[in-house]
Amino acid sequence: MIIIGEKLNSTVKSVRPAMENYDSEAILDIAKKQCEAGAAYLDVNTGMFLEEEPDRLEWLINIIQEEIDTPFSIDSPNPKAILKGLKANKNGKPIINSITNENERFNSIMPLAVEYKTGIIALCMDDSGMPETVDDRLSVAESLIEKLTKEGIDFEDIYIDPMVRPVGTGSHYGVVAIETIRKVKLEFPDVHIACELSNISFGLPARKIMNQVFLIAAMAAGMDGAILDPLDKKLMTYLYAGEALLGRDDFCMEYLTKFREGELEI
Repeated sequence: MIIIGEKLNSTVKSVRPAMENYDSEAILDIAKKQCEAGAAYLDVNTGMFLEEEPDRLEWLINIIQEEIDTPFSIDSPNPKAILKGLKANKNGKPIINSITNENERFNSIMPLAVEYKTGIIALCMDDSGMPETVDDRLSVAESLIEKLTKEGIDFEDIYIDPMVRPVGTGSHYGVVAIETIRKVKLEFPDVHIACELSNISFGLPARKIMNQVFLIAAMAAGMDGAILDPLDKKLMTYLYAGEALLGRDDFCMEYLTKFREGELEI
């Protein structure tokens, strides 16, 4: 499972003050803890700062890479912010989070992915909005993958986001997300599936329970990446168990290692 740590995001209330105050010590503490908990990428987002977003993103990336070499998921729909982040980046191959099949957004962000040879998260959304059905989302995914590969992006550098929407706003949204994952992975086995896991529980109480159960269902459908909170020990426990049960952890070696290290919450 490709774990993209979600905590360094300006929408997270507990983190935003550190960003507002340029508190490098607090930022580094959050980054290090996520890496130690298993994050393969660090998602970085300063979108809440509006006009200051590009400069804030550059600062955030520079502060982190002074001490940490984990690659970034540069999280913004703003091409100016993405470009500033890519220019600052020294931590290997980043991921752009994200592109859509909306013409303006695709055409403004795609050249950056090509020039900087990044991975890219592609949302199942186009100029008509967020598709409601599995077939419509699959159609958008097919179009995106065709366009991305024509631009020279390898299958293994594409991360399809099925557009997880809160199940509290529509009882079908969980099933739609899971079935979209299943169909995309069946048709494009070399493409990654990565989503913002906690979107499923937005607006509900006891969100962690919903996130944990959705993680297992999505993994069983073929999801092999997620933007999530790696500091949620119970969630990570289910992730390691799920990897073992789905045949993605040879002889349960990673599961056993995490048990011996005391990383599993029983």
